[in-house]
Amino acid sequence: MTNHSDRVALVTGGSGGIGRAAVERLAAEGYSLVVHYAAGRDRVDEIVRAVTAAGGRAIPAGGDVADESAMAEVFDTAEREFGGVDVVVHTAGIMPLAPVADMDLETFDRVQRTNVRGTFVVDQLSARRVRDGGAIINFSTSVTRLQIPSYGAYAASKGAVEALTLILARELRGRDITVNAVAPGPTATPLFFEGKTQEHVDQIASMNPMERLGTPADIGQAVAFLAGPARWVNGQVLHVNGGAA
Repeated sequence: MTNHSDRVALVTGGSGGIGRAAVERLAAEGYSLVVHYAAGRDRVDEIVRAVTAAGGRAIPAGGDVADESAMAEVFDTAEREFGGVDVVVHTAGIMPLAPVADMDLETFDRVQRTNVRGTFVVDQLSARRVRDGGAIINFSTSVTRLQIPSYGAYAASKGAVEALTLILARELRGRDITVNAVAPGPTATPLFFEGKTQEHVDQIASMNPMERLGTPADIGQAVAFLAGPARWVNGQVLHVNGGAA
């Protein structure tokens, strides 16, 4: 692995399965980490302790991703502690599921607030404060292609994330900052397993030719690629799904 000991990464949603995998992979490559959480402070503290015990540098920072003042403070914390931010990995999001006909609008609005407004807030701050030569990595979903029933509100929010990602990449012309989105397929995280029978899990796992679920580490590898060596990949949506679509 390349050592990036001179670079600082901010990972939102760092207490989640994919967020934690991104933190662990980037820490192993030498990044200093700001591990963001909205809930799950205990889990983030454990992750920070693990990174520190392994010889890395990591600090926690809390805040609602859709609150511009709270997230500005997260960036302030990164600048105070580490001098700036080079990479932003925005994994934070929510995924309530229901058919379009059945989902109440309050839940729909909550999904859009966290996933769309939250991404806009984080991207806006990143555009202003990520250092030249950096990387912004948003998170979409392969469900935008797979069109799985009950994912309508979630997929709609991630379609918006993809549009924002592609436009921001072009708006940052001249600063050598890449902006991409990772679109995982079904990934073995607690969020994925919630409310699913084993039969349903097996059915989803069989949708790709690898015949398994992705792992958080699979997604962490894609994040590390876009954060570091992938300087000629810009304004793209990278589908990390074992060939599901």
